[in-house]
Order: sequence, then structure tokens, then C-alpha cells
Amino acid sequence: MYQDGYQAVQKYVGISAQKVRLVVDQVRGMPAQEALELLQFMTQGAALSVSKAIRSAMANAENNFGADPEALVVAEITADEGPTRRWRRFGARGRWKPILRRSSHIKVVLSERPQ
Repeated sequence: MYQDGYQAVQKYVGISAQKVRLVVDQVRGMPAQEALELLQFMTQGAALSVSKAIRSAMANAENNFGADPEALVVAEITADEGPTRRWRRFGARGRWKPILRRSSHIKVVLSERPQ
């Protein structure tokens, strides 16, 4: 259905992939400009990182391939798990509690609308 697209990857975003997927699922399949407008009014913290990745893919399409930004659609967008920083907090009775700082990678593929 879609031709090979224009992509951008934003890595090591400091938000868990589970939270980013809630935002990503909202914009999949939308026109890129419309997706940016929707993300602008979302209250989730991940919306800023997702919009940054979409803007980067749009800039790649326009500057490297001469594509029209108005004709781009979010063909594929995924949020995968990145590395997890782990350390421990010491608790009572000689135990320790794990602290996990999760990160994620956002991959955006834009393509032109089918004619």
C-alpha cells in the first residue's frame, strides 16, 4: 500500500516504552501535519518526544528527497524498549529495593499518500 518511506529514529528517550505506545497508537496512519497538531494538545509527556521524531522524519523527507511535507502520512511508528538503568535503594532488615529507569526508542516511517 505504501512505498518505501522516509524515516527517523529517536533513541534513548527517557520515558518507558509502555507510556510512549499510548501516544504512538493515537497518531499511527494519520497525515503528518494533523498528527503534529494533535500531539501539540496532548497532556502526556511522551507527546513532545513523538512530535520531535515526526518533525525529524518530515525534515529528512523534505531536505534529502524533496518530498512535499503536506503529502506525508505516518505509515509506521513504533516505540521499542531501550536500555534500563538499574540501581538499588537499601531498605529495612538488610534488604534492597530495585529502582528501574526505563528508556525507549521511537521509530517513525513517513510515506506519501497513495494517489
